[in-house]
Amino acid sequence: MSTAPQLVVHRDKELMAQAAAARLITRIVDAQSSRGEASVVLTGGRNGNGLLAALAAAPARDAIDWSRLDLWWGDERFLPEGDPDRNVTQAREALLDAVPLDPKRVHAMPASDGPHGSDVEAAAAAYAAELDAAAGPEDHGPVPAFDVLMLGVGPDTHVASLFPELPAVRETERTVVGVHGAPKPPPTRVTLTLPAIRAAREVWLLAAGEDKAEAAAIALSGAGEIQAPAAGAYGRSRTLWLLDAAAASQLPRSLYPPATA
Repeated sequence: MSTAPQLVVHRDKELMAQAAAARLITRIVDAQSSRGEASVVLTGGRNGNGLLAALAAAPARDAIDWSRLDLWWGDERFLPEGDPDRNVTQAREALLDAVPLDPKRVHAMPASDGPHGSDVEAAAAAYAAELDAAAGPEDHGPVPAFDVLMLGVGPDTHVASLFPELPAVRETERTVVGVHGAPKPPPTRVTLTLPAIRAAREVWLLAAGEDKAEAAAIALSGAGEIQAPAAGAYGRSRTLWLLDAAAASQLPRSLYPPATA
């Protein structure tokens, strides 16, 4: 069942990143207090990396028990290990190398020079199997019920590597698929599908900058998920859009209250 999106609009992208980082710390600490652990799905790109950098700089980050946090990824560029364009490489630089994570709980998507070689479908299947193994009986299907799953919204409304009209956004069964011919480089990627995304307790969509304004307006105006994948991304208990004023500039004011942060 979809949850109606809630919108929070910040003055600028720096403030948005800081506020989102503070919100994420609170959410992780709450989950760890109630269940002893937490799971988060990271997103790459400008806004995802901005949030991680803000989290690295936040004094409150020490409230998190990093050893009891599982990190997953929403998508990955199918490139060799350590490639600077891989989301996990950028996440390590922005935050992960600076905090005491348990390496076994950092679930990077396979690289193109990994055990599956250049077979992106095998890499996707392996990640799906890893998710399935981590899912408990209380979870809703073959992926864990992530506490927070974050997604950057592209100017074309893509989320993760689910691009408008491409086969991956139409997937209804598999939780992870290979992507061929992505409209932005590199063309080959691994991505969670909408069914996997919707298993999350909370889905947060991040959009900052004027180049995201049209995409936010389309996705929040009732567009279909095949044409606007961001419209199909929602959580089981909460769907949160975190925007800056520029990204919210084309939204009707009726959609969101005056900024409170």
